[in-house]
Amino acid sequence: MAASVYPLILLFFSCLHLSKSQPFIGVNYGLVADNLPPPSASVKLLQSTTIQKVRLYGSDPGVIKALANTGIEIVIGASNGDVPGLASDPGFARTWVETNVVPYYPASKIILIAVGNEVTTFGDINLMSQLLPAMKNVQNALEAALGGGKIKVTTVHVMSVLAGSDPPSTAIFKPEHADILKGLLEFNSETGSPFAINPYPFFAYQDDPRPDTLAYCLFQANPGRVDANSNIKYMNMFDAQVDAVHSALSSMGFKDVEIMVAETGWPYKGDSNEAGATIENARAYNKNLIAHLKSMAGTPLMPGKVIDTYLFALYDENLKPGKGSERAFGLFKPDLTMTYDIGLTRTTNNQTSLAPQSPTPRLPPAAAPTRQIIPAPPQMILPSPVSPSDKNSGQTDVHNSTPRSASLAHICHSLSISTMMLFVSTLYALII
Repeated sequence: MAASVYPLILLFFSCLHLSKSQPFIGVNYGLVADNLPPPSASVKLLQSTTIQKVRLYGSDPGVIKALANTGIEIVIGASNGDVPGLASDPGFARTWVETNVVPYYPASKIILIAVGNEVTTFGDINLMSQLLPAMKNVQNALEAALGGGKIKVTTVHVMSVLAGSDPPSTAIFKPEHADILKGLLEFNSETGSPFAINPYPFFAYQDDPRPDTLAYCLFQANPGRVDANSNIKYMNMFDAQVDAVHSALSSMGFKDVEIMVAETGWPYKGDSNEAGATIENARAYNKNLIAHLKSMAGTPLMPGKVIDTYLFALYDENLKPGKGSERAFGLFKPDLTMTYDIGLTRTTNNQTSLAPQSPTPRLPPAAAPTRQIIPAPPQMILPSPVSPSDKNSGQTDVHNSTPRSASLAHICHSLSISTMMLFVSTLYALII
């Protein structure tokens, strides 16, 4: 009898592990505003959500200090203006690390430094050529100060670094960036740091504002789009954009370099000529994106691969220049209320927590012993892969090559806390 319960025990603890080990949702915390709450209030807000990672565009000491001892992972940034100094002077890189990292680490869980942001968009070849030596000097400074392998270094790219993303399977980097990117990718590969990219289906929709394109961008029911080269049908724009990056990496011989989505989001309002910038679409995009990531389905070219993804953004930044949408990506308002609800708030039901876990709550006191019949555990059937044509609105694409880990995750996400407790009771009864 006891041996027969081992598979159930294994399943239970696998589910328990998966429910606490999905650290792939982050948020961008920009500071180009004059109305933001203090860092301490923002950190309390983050701790009330399932967000587990934060990306800063700089290295604000107040924010980094406030994040200390929370377990929230932090990406900090060296500005584009710092790149020339970091590239030309190893001493400047050491000073930068000793000022912005050493005083806070490891209490503040800094995991990555992004040297420069979207540098290729400025067309400054000299600045682009300085990225690699800047990254190397920062990496050397980190290793000298902290030892190797603790904090990684990368830079963040915009999608226009690709020559094209459609079809995804044939995407390559722009030839004029090839030499610079080859050096950066060699660095990523050697150090294990990610290739960070900013895919925005919203901007792709601006160029093709048809109803079926909107549904495709929002992970909603749509006919799908077939990659004529690979014959893969894509059911959402996010997967297509990420796979385009993967194809470009593969074309240069770096298919094993990890991809990180440093920014993605959807504005809840914009100028009159910004199609689709509504609160309904913003909610749909972010909520369905999170569901897609939590499904652990991956993308067609990377099935079962979960990409670390940083939502843009924690707050609106009211001093940012540009179109109206630039100031309307915030998930939360300065008064700490939600702009719209995408299910990020911690709850006590079966929502999977993506944030650092608080101590496991104690089970309620046992009732006085009574004679009762313990119901059998619910029957669980691994879901069969479904074709894109079987999708309903808002559901994510599940590929035929979905691995067992994704199927197990699907089961675990469907289990409520009460079901978990029922497992424990049932296992106890079977063993005794």
